[in-house]
Amino acid sequence: MIIVCQKPLKILKISGITLFPFIFIRNLEDKKNKVLINHEKIHLRQQMEMLVIFFYIFYVVEYYYWLFRLKNPYQAYGQISFEREAYANEHDLNYLQKRKLWSFRKYL
Repeated sequence: MIIVCQKPLKILKISGITLFPFIFIRNLEDKKNKVLINHEKIHLRQQMEMLVIFFYIFYVVEYYYWLFRLKNPYQAYGQISFEREAYANEHDLNYLQKRKLWSFRKYL
């Protein structure tokens, strides 16, 4: 895991994004935000499980599936199984120690 602070994230209005093996955060002080970092670490684990490229393919396909159904980009993002797992468990800082392989499937 490599954490990088990127000012361009301010344009996107997001706090962080994970592109294996990097976690890009908007502000340097976000490096201390344990919940945000945990959320992004969950994405790192998901990406490793799916051999990285399949994660991105599945993520984009799932996003467009939900976008087509819901006609709302924010709601579509919120329905992606990877995001649902990460948001549901981001406050549990021990989640990754007990997480089972391919746990995102229960959020499909």
